[in-house]
Amino acid sequence: MHKIFAAALVAAVTTVCAGGAQAQTGLLAQIKARGNLICGVGPGLAGFGIPDAQGNWSGLDVDLCRAISAAVFNDPSKVKYIPLSSKDRFTALQSGEVDLLSRNTTWTMSRDTSLGLNFAGVNYYDGQGFLVRKKLGVDSALKLAGASVCTQQGTTTELNLADYFRANNMKYEVVAFGTADETIKAYESGRCDAFTTDASGLYAERLKLSVPADHIVLPEIISKEPLGPVVRHGDDNWLDVVKWTHNAMLNAEELGITKANADEMLKSDNPEIKRLVGTEGKFGEAIGLPNDWAYRIVKHVGNYGESFEKNVGSNSLLKIARGQNALWTKGGLQYAPPIR
Repeated sequence: MHKIFAAALVAAVTTVCAGGAQAQTGLLAQIKARGNLICGVGPGLAGFGIPDAQGNWSGLDVDLCRAISAAVFNDPSKVKYIPLSSKDRFTALQSGEVDLLSRNTTWTMSRDTSLGLNFAGVNYYDGQGFLVRKKLGVDSALKLAGASVCTQQGTTTELNLADYFRANNMKYEVVAFGTADETIKAYESGRCDAFTTDASGLYAERLKLSVPADHIVLPEIISKEPLGPVVRHGDDNWLDVVKWTHNAMLNAEELGITKANADEMLKSDNPEIKRLVGTEGKFGEAIGLPNDWAYRIVKHVGNYGESFEKNVGSNSLLKIARGQNALWTKGGLQYAPPIR
């Protein structure tokens, strides 16, 4: 029995060492050697990922890229942003053009199992809705029978649209376009009666219209759209880095660690806080990062709640309520495993 146990122990240690060696030669090592993170983002969605006139990107999805950069480099600015359309996003990730996708991408079974990709979490719980002109006199999606609906090709939106109208025995005409920009412009020009996409996108795209107040978002949410970052199969260490960056931002909010008090929290005696900021344990080493990796994230970027309110919530133009994206302690769905 002792010999069998010893052999098993040697095999286990060999596996762990091999895994460690793989991590050192994996994507994280390449990113460190390159000196920057290459992040695939949306081509321009207010609140989630959009460049200003100087080419500086901001948004909830962009903040996740900045947070990963902060964890790896202690600098949130070492990110190269590659804007990707819905049609091109998965090919760009599969080919290695980008290190991850952080742009409104719905986690579905087929995407998770047949494209060679892994979803690393849900940074925004969303659902598909409809935007219509107030003058249309429609106050429910159930009154859209016979309507023409503008939507974007290559997304889950088309399938959800078909399912909803079929389930409610309503006829409709789909008017599909290659990009989000083409779709919203077609809607404004009168090519269709309604515009459909994720509800978060409706609020963002409405800002592009000449008179946003002339348009309303209908109350129905017709689908589940868990949006989150995506990486390639085959590099568990990189998946862990992306996944735990998101988790760290959630845990920081729950523990009350903010950009403003992150330095003060280094003195905390709370064991959960100590593990997150790196003054206790060696959790960073497990993913190939310094043990203050999560402190770096909060110090440079903030916790999840700070990022949400700044980009899409009460301190933004979109004014989206936390809703499902509130922490689990406040009635929402956002919940992160503990650092321990």
